[in-house]
Order: sequence, then structure tokens, then C-alpha cells
Amino acid sequence: MLVSLIAKDKEGALQIRLDTRNDHVAYLKASKEVQQAGPFLNDDGAMCGSLIILDVETMEDAQNWAKNDPYAHAGLFESVELIAWNRVIG
Repeated sequence: MLVSLIAKDKEGALQIRLDTRNDHVAYLKASKEVQQAGPFLNDDGAMCGSLIILDVETMEDAQNWAKNDPYAHAGLFESVELIAWNRVIG
């Protein structure tokens, strides 16, 4: 099943994102579950959140993936939402 992970950063947490980015990207690249991933950008073009499409067996697998993300361990996110997703195009 495909699951979208929509995460929004805490206000003023850009430095946490930058400090943890290499570990986060390595986690993405090492994960067989990640289909697509990238940051949200604010009006100034600075990273302010994440969108990740996971291909997992269960929602619990998506939850486990999310809680093991280095960004989650660093306390970057104000909110994380996991929503089952149906790809129609692409």
C-alpha cells in the first residue's frame, strides 16, 4: 500500500533540519519503502517540511518507518500525518 507522509517542521527549526539532513537522506536512500521524497518550501524558498511516499505492507510499517527517521529523532517536526494514498497518474 502507498502511504503519504506529510510532515511540517517546528517554527524556527531550519538549523535542526540542516544539521540532520545528511542522516535523513542516507535513511531515505537505504530504505526500500521510499518511492518519492522531498522537502516542502516556504515563500522564501527555505525547507519547512517533508513529503514522502512510502510503499509498505501496513500502516503500522509506515508508522515504524516514520518514528525511525533521523528527523523525528531530532525533534524537527511539529506534525506528521500518514495517509493511505492511491496513485492515479505517474
